[in-house]
Amino acid sequence: MDRVSSFDEPLKKLLGGATAKVMAEHLDLHTVGDLLHHYPRRYEERGKLTALADLPLDEHVTVVAQVADARILMFNNGRGKRLEVTLTDGSGRLQLVFFGHGVHKPHKELLPGRQAMFAGKVSVFNRKMQLAHPTYQLLDASDADEATEAVDAFAGRLLPIYPACKQLDSWRIAKAVDAVLPSAQDAVDPLPAALREGRGFTPLPEALLKVHRPQTKADVEDAKARLKWDEAFVLQVALARRRYADTQLPAVARRPVADGLLDAFDAKLPFTLTEGQEKVSKEIFDDLATEHPMHRLLQGEVGSGKTMVALRAMLTVVDAGGQAAMLAPTEVLAQQHHRSITEMMGELAEGGMLGGSDRGTKVVLLTGSMGMAARRQALLDLVTGEAGIVIGTHALIEDKVQFHDLGLVVVDEQHRFGVEQRDALRSKGKQPPHLLVMTATPIPRTVAMTVFGDLETSVLDQLPAGRSPIASHVVPAKDKPHFLARAWERVREEVENGHQAYVVCPRIGDDAEEAEGKKGKAKKKAAEEDPEKRPPLAVLDIADELRKGALAGLSVEVLHGRMHPDEKDDVMRRFAAGDVDVLVATTVIEVGVNVPNATAMVIMDADRFGVSQLHQLRGRVGRGSAPGLCLLVSEAHEASPARARLSAVAATLDGFELSRIDLEQRREGDVLGQAQSGVRSSLRMLTVIDDEEVIAAAREEAVAVVAADPELEHLPELRTVLAALLDKDREEYLDKG
Repeated sequence: MDRVSSFDEPLKKLLGGATAKVMAEHLDLHTVGDLLHHYPRRYEERGKLTALADLPLDEHVTVVAQVADARILMFNNGRGKRLEVTLTDGSGRLQLVFFGHGVHKPHKELLPGRQAMFAGKVSVFNRKMQLAHPTYQLLDASDADEATEAVDAFAGRLLPIYPACKQLDSWRIAKAVDAVLPSAQDAVDPLPAALREGRGFTPLPEALLKVHRPQTKADVEDAKARLKWDEAFVLQVALARRRYADTQLPAVARRPVADGLLDAFDAKLPFTLTEGQEKVSKEIFDDLATEHPMHRLLQGEVGSGKTMVALRAMLTVVDAGGQAAMLAPTEVLAQQHHRSITEMMGELAEGGMLGGSDRGTKVVLLTGSMGMAARRQALLDLVTGEAGIVIGTHALIEDKVQFHDLGLVVVDEQHRFGVEQRDALRSKGKQPPHLLVMTATPIPRTVAMTVFGDLETSVLDQLPAGRSPIASHVVPAKDKPHFLARAWERVREEVENGHQAYVVCPRIGDDAEEAEGKKGKAKKKAAEEDPEKRPPLAVLDIADELRKGALAGLSVEVLHGRMHPDEKDDVMRRFAAGDVDVLVATTVIEVGVNVPNATAMVIMDADRFGVSQLHQLRGRVGRGSAPGLCLLVSEAHEASPARARLSAVAATLDGFELSRIDLEQRREGDVLGQAQSGVRSSLRMLTVIDDEEVIAAAREEAVAVVAADPELEHLPELRTVLAALLDKDREEYLDKG
């Protein structure tokens, strides 16, 4: 068997169809190589018990514990049986429950003093942590063959606990790993020999053996050090090659022109730029002046003045005879950018018009919902070069849109933008245009090096003077309903003081959602039986309740993605003008909406949003001189991870700190995997948040390797591993960031 093919062997051949099917569907493991890279999440020592006190709610866990007591209880007038088993580990206790016919076997086997591995989902019942119907495997001597086997397999060794699922326990995964472990000898080693020897790494086959079947803790550390390096290095080589390829592309250098549009704009600014804005502008101007395309990521907190920096870059390109396009993820945001940019530029945005400046240019808006006449005029202005700046949504990418000379593309909120769109827009320039990507989601340095590793990074971390602080509080609606009543009183008080408020809900709640018929009814029934399963609160329902109840008498309007664009724009305009007191909206307001008079925000079902999303939403208040208030309403249980997330958001306004917390709480697989691409993450061992040194060192080595041998001609193994990582999906994922 050649060296690669044993890793490519389908699991079905070695493990049988049923196990292979569960692995493919629930764990995304398809080949021998996939399973060998499915590393244990942690290790338990035989005879040592898991800390039951620290179990996470709602997660599938595997624990090693001892039975303290077991008893059968009757209910339903003796018709129903329930077995309750209490586990202990010294740190805490955990209840197990088995129902119906499922009680006989555990009742015979789970006797006080017995030790076993248990797997199941942690829930809360009567304020106690419990596992309902867990699977288990006995770990102490017994007549049962399986137990003897377990003892033999794990005697005196560390027990690997694998990331598992309901359909497949950790120990069954361990058995499957045993079946494929001999193939570890065929692992293709991606590290160049000089690098491997220079850093004294364990050979790859040995590292795989040690990570799955360690004899000692030192084995685990040894294996982890090696496997982390592989992941970091291969990913950094992929990114270094992307950056290298970009430097080989031609671009038109766009240099500032004295006494041009930019100078005229700067002269009329009513304030001075912050130091950060000056520094970042210089980095961008230096990039624009080179003859290969700029690829820069500009990250800055909500309100740090990114739009101003981007606008000055666009004006420089117009001065140099080119055009600039700004892409926004939604129409609301595109309209907002167009409004604020034309306001900032004044007569400079009316080039060629009556009363416009002779140094000015035309700033046009292009969205999918524009009327035909306006659209035709905008397209004409772009193709003739009359319009130096265009702001729009994905509509800008359509085939019909032609530019006179596209020199710069600014993409707002990159994580909403895919690679196909970036490339389509790129192809509209005579040569590839310069690219500036903006995000208000703060990204820790290591993640920037990993997710956006093909972009140079600039950070705006100062807020302009005059921004107000925002107070944030968690409102536990279930435990303390009077807190929610008080929240609505606070909204009223803000409105009485001449301010406005947002109420954010996760769902719209119109007929399109309810029209699922039977499905909808089933969901409703499930929600009545278990409040945790109720659908998220909806804009239309909450707006209705507030108009009739807590906020009666105030002007309450709704805003969501399914409204007609003109309707949306009308609501936003009236809200901005102060004619609407309370705006009940979905996350369409998350990015870019700027109403300085809005001071309060209530986020319903806040636990259904991610940390960075909550931070983004909160950034919509406190934009003027009055302080902001953000109330996070949640029905989540006090001990749940969801509540811990909300408390973290309430405790700090530092976006970088929050993005770190977010990363620690979600596993990195999310950060680099499903969250961005729907593709399984290539990072199994590396934790982006903790392994900054490994990532930085791997990046340095990768840059050196690619500079010396861009095509990796002398490193066939690295090329093989890279090809496996960068299948089409992965390529796209790297591009999307």
